[in-house]
Amino acid sequence: MDKDLRQGGRIFRHLILCTIVVLAAAPSAWAQDAPPATALDETPLQLSAAQVFTLADTARAARDFDTARRLYRALEADPDADIRNEARFRLGMMLADDEHRYTDAAVALRRILDESPSAARVRVEMARILASTGNMRGAERELRAAQAAGLPPEVDRMVRFYAQALSQRKPWGGSFEVALAPDSNINRATRADTLGTVIGDFTLNEGAKARSGLGLSARGQLYARLPLSARADMLARASAGGLFYRAGQFNDLSTGLQIGPQFSSGSDRLTLAAGPTWRWYGGDLYSRAWGGTASYQHNLGKRSQLRLEGGVSTLSNRANAMQSSHDYSASVSVDRALSARLGGGVQLAGYRSAARDPGYALTSGGINIYAFREVGRTTLVGTLGYNHLEADARTT
Repeated sequence: MDKDLRQGGRIFRHLILCTIVVLAAAPSAWAQDAPPATALDETPLQLSAAQVFTLADTARAARDFDTARRLYRALEADPDADIRNEARFRLGMMLADDEHRYTDAAVALRRILDESPSAARVRVEMARILASTGNMRGAERELRAAQAAGLPPEVDRMVRFYAQALSQRKPWGGSFEVALAPDSNINRATRADTLGTVIGDFTLNEGAKARSGLGLSARGQLYARLPLSARADMLARASAGGLFYRAGQFNDLSTGLQIGPQFSSGSDRLTLAAGPTWRWYGGDLYSRAWGGTASYQHNLGKRSQLRLEGGVSTLSNRANAMQSSHDYSASVSVDRALSARLGGGVQLAGYRSAARDPGYALTSGGINIYAFREVGRTTLVGTLGYNHLEADARTT
């Protein structure tokens, strides 16, 4: 996987050299040579910042990374913001390019952005590091933030070139996420004591009522690409995800396979895919489905991005044939960087499940809005949403 990450990072490695040359003439401390010598103390035993930079760079060239790291860290305490940010930048580049410690490198660059959110070069390097880890969405967001901060024309052209380079996807890869999942209704039951039907009310025992549990949420995917032409790939994905509880009868697992073409034109991307999915509940096969999806991505200027997604599938419910259905979904979302520190987005989504029994058929829709704001070393994220669901008829 490390080898693949290094290959992913090469997407920008040669391109970034061009931006370094362009930004070298800009008034940016991290795009210039070492800061002028400034004595930290009048004592002859003290070294100037420029001399410490020289020692650190020499140690890095000799691959003595421990010594270089200590020297850069020492310079981070300098009262001059330009000096400490230059040290953070050189440290971040060493961590990413020489030691392949991408997470630590991103932290070092983030500390620069805490003080100087409009640092274009740092934003571009952050995008490169995120792309090296496979976080393409994060890389695209950093490039939009760099453009929102305002760039010279020649730099803006280079950043747009990088944004298009993100479409040159890795031949294979994957991701995995795990989290704790507390749930107040793990058995999808009601809190009511009775269930009303057309023939009267039924009293529910404790086993039929909602119960709480602390579980584990896990999901992951693997993908592979086969180039078809300069603008088209064949993409295959295998995914799995589920909720797992101490009481195995409440475990909920879904898996799926999808394959289809992906077309690129500039920054636009169209992806088509189809395949089967399976769902197990309590260890037993609950349902299976066949369907297809389509998604389209388009940049709306320099700061915004539009996404359109839709899907259709036929589901066969093994537990209750009357719940078998034809399902349809659609969504449209727009993400926008308002400034180097502020951004957000809005999504409209709809879903239709046309089940055999009208009592199980339903229609839902909603709107979700999110915003993020960088405050020092913390990113605050807020979401607000409204969703509405209606069934076609009362369950009989």
